[in-house]
Amino acid sequence: MTASRTRRLCRDFALLLVTGSALAGSLAASPAHAAPAGDIRINEVVTTGDVEDSIELYNKGAAAVDISGWILKDDKDGSKYKIASGTTLTAGASRAFDVHGAFGLGSDDRARLYLADGKTLVDSFSWSKHSAPSWSRCPDGTGAFKAAKVTLGAANDCGGGGTTPVAWPGSGKVTTADPADVFGEDLSGLYQEGGVMWAAQNNGRLWRLVRNGSGGWAPDTGGGWASGKSLRFPGGSGHPDSEGVTVAGGGSATGVFVASERNGDASGTSRLSVLKYDVSGTGSTLTAAKEWNLTSDLPSVGSNLGFEGITWVPDTYLTGAAFKDAATGAAYDPARYGAHSGGVFFTGVEGTGMIYGYVLQDSGAFTRVASVDSGMSGVMELQWEPQAARLWAVCDDTCDGRHSTLRIGTSGVFTTTAVYNRPTGMPNYNNEGFTLAGADECTAGSKSVYWSDDSNDDGHALRKGTITC
Repeated sequence: MTASRTRRLCRDFALLLVTGSALAGSLAASPAHAAPAGDIRINEVVTTGDVEDSIELYNKGAAAVDISGWILKDDKDGSKYKIASGTTLTAGASRAFDVHGAFGLGSDDRARLYLADGKTLVDSFSWSKHSAPSWSRCPDGTGAFKAAKVTLGAANDCGGGGTTPVAWPGSGKVTTADPADVFGEDLSGLYQEGGVMWAAQNNGRLWRLVRNGSGGWAPDTGGGWASGKSLRFPGGSGHPDSEGVTVAGGGSATGVFVASERNGDASGTSRLSVLKYDVSGTGSTLTAAKEWNLTSDLPSVGSNLGFEGITWVPDTYLTGAAFKDAATGAAYDPARYGAHSGGVFFTGVEGTGMIYGYVLQDSGAFTRVASVDSGMSGVMELQWEPQAARLWAVCDDTCDGRHSTLRIGTSGVFTTTAVYNRPTGMPNYNNEGFTLAGADECTAGSKSVYWSDDSNDDGHALRKGTITC
């Protein structure tokens, strides 16, 4: 045995005595330093695959920590990735850093975190073979490293489904985001499309909102949108109980899609439908250009316990993630379904907490390609966050305002990766809508998110918070 190897083994053994954790005798983490710096831990490392050379940091403490200028290295002192100015990790939050441009992570390597001086070691982790696909602490921030699924930016998948609720991954502060007494009750689904926010109201009304100059949103006063527009089923009949809203890859210019659980003119009967609307006109009423009535394809639910949320996930992501088509039992093949939106629409059911994925063909045909248990008693909103490649499922005050994130795992199906409590500064409102700003609005590591309060508490239906980008 060489002298250098002897020194390395002695070093690793000493680290194991401190931490009490190891993976195959070669994984180690450094001792904690004084808070708050010591609350920041290397939490996940990915060395191969689509997100190779990524290091995730996690704040296991109770206070936010500014990590601006801190430095990540591999096992070579010459390696250096400097964390951008203005980067803060709130309590319970994680953030992944792509270090590929600065250095690579090898099969026998080490990840190290230093303070901005480049000399004070905060945390480290070493391994003797490539991640398969991820090295992750279990549980987050405190546990030993183990082989796990890639969950960068979300709770680590430690084999338990990631279902233990953790702190909101952003600021606990929440503010109102609409003028007082504008919408009244029943504002439900939301979808932000750049400088426009679409909002569905249960009384069969769709709103087009624009920024109001004070960090919030107000009805667009042009194009006939000042009081929202009344929705109708194809042919002009009925009033859809509009609960969710989204757009597909072409944006609202190619249509806005609304999820409805019943016809307001026959409120005792379920009618689980997805409706497509052309929103380019100036009239006060919108008649659906197409309806996909999915009622007969789904388990029976109460007439007021049906579709509450809808979102669209592109085919490009689904095929790249080896999404499994439940209709065929094989890998999802978009070509099998002919002309469609270029993605799959996922709908959430209030009464069961189930999420269903559908290919909605231009012909009016449809195929269910996924049935996913959200793990919550009800789903009131769904949102696809493309920048983080995750699906958000939101429950209202029934579940104390919890939010779940889901990703496609190695089995090809969506599974829960994290469950978040609502922000500490937000009461347990009846939030039925939720939407996230795009990556282009990320500032100093955070971006805005919005909720719609069905009960219009204190005369406000919209509220604003943040999450880490």
